[in-house]
Amino acid sequence: MALPSLVPIGIIHTPHTSTRDMPIQPSGAKGVLGTVDIFPEYQAGLRDLDGFSHVILIYAFHAAEGFKLEVVPFLDNQPHGVFATRAPRRPNPLGFSVVRLEAVAEGRLHIANVDILDGTPLLDIKPFVPAFDVPEVTSVGWLETSSEQAVERRSDDRFGPEPREDHHG
Repeated sequence: MALPSLVPIGIIHTPHTSTRDMPIQPSGAKGVLGTVDIFPEYQAGLRDLDGFSHVILIYAFHAAEGFKLEVVPFLDNQPHGVFATRAPRRPNPLGFSVVRLEAVAEGRLHIANVDILDGTPLLDIKPFVPAFDVPEVTSVGWLETSSEQAVERRSDDRFGPEPREDHHG
């Protein structure tokens, strides 16, 4: 099965210039402002987006290198399957964040509650619609006791570049 090529439609700009000490979810990034510059050839797609209070940004984890199928996520000290986490090192390094849309002007989105690394390539934008996107949740798996910690928790180096092996001696 051939998959379509993914091409960035814009670049996300945020105050987060390092993967260390970033908020790990938008809930921990309240009040953090950013912008998204949409490339000119995609700006017509922004029509009517300004009527939404929140958008879903889908982006590439461009700073993630490689992946592991079992990881120790930020909110636990036990390993879990990568698909039961939101860890950035994944077979397909895609991320998403629901952010507040403050304004759309001249090909630029002004956003709030941003937990994304500066310079991240944007792949898609979707409007957040509670009637579509908020099902009745009855279980959040292993996060049942720790999901509230995402507000205060910051990233560390556990998903940074793989340590290089020293081949000297």
